[in-house]
Order: sequence, then structure tokens, then C-alpha cells
Amino acid sequence: MTKILVAEDERDIRELIAFTLSSLGGFEVIKANNGEEAVEKAREEIPDLILLDVRMPKMTGYEACSQLKADPLTQNIPIVFLSAKGQEAEIQQGLELGAEEYILKPFDPGELVEKIRAILRRVQARRAEQVQV
Repeated sequence: MTKILVAEDERDIRELIAFTLSSLGGFEVIKANNGEEAVEKAREEIPDLILLDVRMPKMTGYEACSQLKADPLTQNIPIVFLSAKGQEAEIQQGLELGAEEYILKPFDPGELVEKIRAILRRVQARRAEQVQV
């Protein structure tokens, strides 16, 4: 089963995302309350994809992404940022840190599942190409 780590400091939003991903998407969901916990759980669980809120206590999503991309154990896990802030500079910063995508809140639950499936397919296709080269 595909495993997704959801790092979101607002409990209601975290629970909604987890419910959406497990019930609509059939994904196994691991939850983290902040960026620091997300880094720890990513190293323990090695999820297939990580959803990071940008603004979290203890460590921002950007800081967590930087740490995850610098760690050989987690550097190849695709990261998707979730944020209510959609300024172009912030989106660009997230992508430059190595994120696959930047999804704005609020989002439609069905669309979130479809975007995640599309990202996972894209990453899998890229990895298959690298193996062939």
C-alpha cells in the first residue's frame, strides 16, 4: 500500500487530509504535527510521498524539505507543499528546494487525491527512465 506522510500543524486540516487520502485514495497515512516530527517520521517510515504544510511550528515546511532532500535516506521521496499562501515567490522557493508540486488550500478532496496519484505516476515513470539509462 502506498504510504503518505502528512505534516500539518492544524489538527482539523491534518485529520481531513488523512481521512481524504485513506478513504478516497486508499493510501496509508502517517501524520506529523510539525516540521521536526515530519523529518523524524520520514526517516523512520520512508513514505512514498510527503505532504508538507509551509507554515508549521518548530520547523517550517521549507526547512523540513531542505533537511529531507539533504539526507540520502529521504532525498528521493517526492515532497508536495500545501499552503494557503500562493505568492509566486513562495511557490518558486518550494520548487527550488526540490518539491514536486505546490498545492494551494483550500483544495477539493477528490482533486487532491487525483493530483497525488498523478505525482506518484510521474515520479515512478521518471525512476523507470533512470533505470533504463
